[in-house]
Amino acid sequence: MSSGSYVRIPYDSSVTETPEHGTVRHFSQANPFGPGCDSVPALLRRLAASIEALGPVEIQDVVIESETTEHGPWWSGTVYFHLPEDS
Repeated sequence: MSSGSYVRIPYDSSVTETPEHGTVRHFSQANPFGPGCDSVPALLRRLAASIEALGPVEIQDVVIESETTEHGPWWSGTVYFHLPEDS
């Protein structure tokens, strides 16, 4: 393609439709920065304790990721959930 040319993409109306369900709640946690921030078991225990503290919730997803630091990978997690009253 030459400069100034473009590809025409058909409009997708589904991106503007109202979702069937409400907004998903979420929280994120990480291990404390520094030595030990690379402990996946510690992060999982931290996330599990926070989920239990919420009470009866429906977990939609859990995402675990890391960032490289001078102490190794710094693990964090985000939990996406619904409370019973969100229905």
